[in-house]
Amino acid sequence: MPENKTLMRRYILAFGSYLGAFWIFKFFLFSQGLKVPFFSFLYVGLTLCVPFVAYRMVRSYRDRAQQGVISFGQAWLFTTALYVIAAILTAVIYYIYFRYINQYLLVDYYKTLFDAMLANPVPEGMQFYADQIDDMAQDAIAAARALTPVDITLKFLSRNVIAGLLLAIPTALIVMRRKKNFDEPAS
Repeated sequence: MPENKTLMRRYILAFGSYLGAFWIFKFFLFSQGLKVPFFSFLYVGLTLCVPFVAYRMVRSYRDRAQQGVISFGQAWLFTTALYVIAAILTAVIYYIYFRYINQYLLVDYYKTLFDAMLANPVPEGMQFYADQIDDMAQDAIAAARALTPVDITLKFLSRNVIAGLLLAIPTALIVMRRKKNFDEPAS
């Protein structure tokens, strides 16, 4: 079947938007999960579902638009484009959140983790190491406070795109399906 690039773009934009909305919902759970542990648990569960959601989208495209036949290259391109569209949509929300709502969300989270870790009693002879960890934690927090909303957004965007590129390979391998030739005689 000849490729219909316009149809492919339509499916990519539609499914990429759905996946982006899913990721935005996950980001809301992440940001609230720092205060409500159940949301953090839900965030992790939904994050593990992302490859399966993408698989369902690519399979739906294969079955509806490609009559059940798709090459590895087409499946990989489609899956990669899905992740890129979703990452761009999510990056807009990241920027708005870190610029206007809570720029120090991650810094406060890590500071809380380090404080909880250092609040535990230190065994004898380990105080030197605990002090080193405290110094490194303070340096890391200071470096994180220096990040601008654009830096944070680009970090998340690049992480999402790279993860999408890598996840697209097994997804494409699973979804691809060659056209069956029934015209050949059996030997």
